[in-house]
Amino acid sequence: MGSPEAGNTRLRSARQAIGLRSQQQLADAVTRAGNSIGLRISITARTVRRWESDAPPWPHPDHQAAVEALFQRPIAELGFTPPWAGAPPDTYQPERGPVSPSVTASSAAGALTLFPQRQPAVPLPGSVVTDYMSVTSAHRHMYWVVPPAQLHDVVAAHVNLGARLVPSVPGAARRSLAAAVSESSLLAGRIEFFDLQNPAKAQASFVIALQAAQDAQDALLGSAVLAHMAFIPAFSGDTKRADEARDKIRASRAFARRAPASPEMLAWLDAVEAEVETRFGDTRKALQLIHHAEDIFATEEPRPSPVWLDWFSPVRLAGFKGNTLLIARQPGPARDTLQDVLAHLPEDSAKQRSVILGDLAAVAVSENDPEQACVLAEEALDYLARYWYATGMDRVRAVRESLTRWESLPCVRRLDERLYDWNTTVNALTG
Repeated sequence: MGSPEAGNTRLRSARQAIGLRSQQQLADAVTRAGNSIGLRISITARTVRRWESDAPPWPHPDHQAAVEALFQRPIAELGFTPPWAGAPPDTYQPERGPVSPSVTASSAAGALTLFPQRQPAVPLPGSVVTDYMSVTSAHRHMYWVVPPAQLHDVVAAHVNLGARLVPSVPGAARRSLAAAVSESSLLAGRIEFFDLQNPAKAQASFVIALQAAQDAQDALLGSAVLAHMAFIPAFSGDTKRADEARDKIRASRAFARRAPASPEMLAWLDAVEAEVETRFGDTRKALQLIHHAEDIFATEEPRPSPVWLDWFSPVRLAGFKGNTLLIARQPGPARDTLQDVLAHLPEDSAKQRSVILGDLAAVAVSENDPEQACVLAEEALDYLARYWYATGMDRVRAVRESLTRWESLPCVRRLDERLYDWNTTVNALTG
């Protein structure tokens, strides 16, 4: 039998210091503190027993706020560790949450490795949060031009740093820092999924991003993370995972309704759902969703979007539409749409340009024009040589597979020379 002094001694000591002799008394006090700040909560002695155990779960945000209001101290100083800061999976038990927090992996393999902080953290000045957020912002801009494998390692280290810093930052500043950690982990997941084609690592990063968004109480970030999670089953090629992807979309929309989502955010959710439906063969529903997104851009009054929503615009929506039209076997409308996208993409959209060129090459194949298909595929390879993007390479490879019946043509042989030259081959294998 364990010692009566075992467990979360910090919370127990804090409880006793304010004259609460039993766990039930603490439960009642936390309930009253929550009600006094407008929270409709009801804490039980059972919940307090779990908080005072050897492996205290990370409380729900409303419970966090009530506990902090009662003790006038950050919850990290009361023996709790954020789950996304790496609580060991064999001891961590979540109080409540949408996903399992036990995500750890070897940093040598390029994944995020977060370590627990059980000891009191040294208080840090607020300037640390500002500096951390500045680096997060810089990484956001670098994503479009820096080689993904190089940027990924830096972003992963940045997430690790942020997770260690959060317990040292009090109050509202902690939420700002947690939001920045969430954005950084979302970026890591985007690189892992779209650039490096490692969905398992991406899932781990998205889990961390979602848990950090919970700590920040940022519903829009949570919505963005959940929508990205839908891409993983959608791109798996496994039709049995359709319900999994659609469930993530429903969750994402529910989160978006909890915050004033901008029209751009809502249109992006339509585009993500359209991508999911396209991948699972329902192009009719996908086009309906895209038309709805177009109506949002056309009729809704613009409102500011979060600064991190830099991957979407009306032009990017048209890119989704062109790909769906292609898969729906409407080559004429697909070609017109994709050519218009190509003409209006910003100069710094090299990654997206390779994708659009790959889709245009696929349109040419569907129209029995192998010469044009090869020209467009080679142009996509030109961009990939400068700005590697695994998603773009997937499009080019798919085009090459569809050119099998024209393999004897010089243009196809020339494409093979480009597709399997040293630079492209090494990039494809090393990402």
